[in-house]
Amino acid sequence: MKFHIIFAPPKSGQVTMFDMVKIIAGSVTRELGQSIAQHLGLDLGNVIIQRFSDGEFQPSIEETVRGKDVIIVQSTFPPSDNLMELLLLIDAAKRASAKRIVAVIPYFGLARQDRKDKPRVAIGAKLVANLLTAAGVDRVITMDLHAEQIQGFFEVPVDHLYASTIFIPYLKDLNIPDLLIAAPDTGGTKRANAYAKFGQ
Repeated sequence: MKFHIIFAPPKSGQVTMFDMVKIIAGSVTRELGQSIAQHLGLDLGNVIIQRFSDGEFQPSIEETVRGKDVIIVQSTFPPSDNLMELLLLIDAAKRASAKRIVAVIPYFGLARQDRKDKPRVAIGAKLVANLLTAAGVDRVITMDLHAEQIQGFFEVPVDHLYASTIFIPYLKDLNIPDLLIAAPDTGGTKRANAYAKFGQ
């Protein structure tokens, strides 16, 4: 038995679920944000980043987000300006009276600093979690964290996604004999082992 799902276009003046959602993207993940918005049939929110001569910058959301769920797509890989841009976008959405703020972080920077492995070192992943929470994020969506324990650093819900759902079928289609899966460090061994199990 087959089921077909048909989405009827909303009637004129009818408010839909997607009318209450606004997707915006930071400067380093704009293309991904655009793809997500198009997939959902939405327009990507208009964000302008004003840059000053001393290197300071100020993101500005150029449309109303009052009472809406704001989804901010931004990776936080180096330089640290990418993390700062995400924090400023979260703060801007909060001050614009967004109902809920969800940070979609495809690459979670500073994730390798997930424990104190020697004296007098910082735990960068915990610091980033604290910064995101302090900025006002309500939920975080990220993928392939360096260590799953990072989810416990947050005081808000975290959705940890895995790229293996895309990569494993791709690797299988390549039909590479004696494919070897390697990990760059101890933190990646669990993920590499999960990939290897699919090939057995």
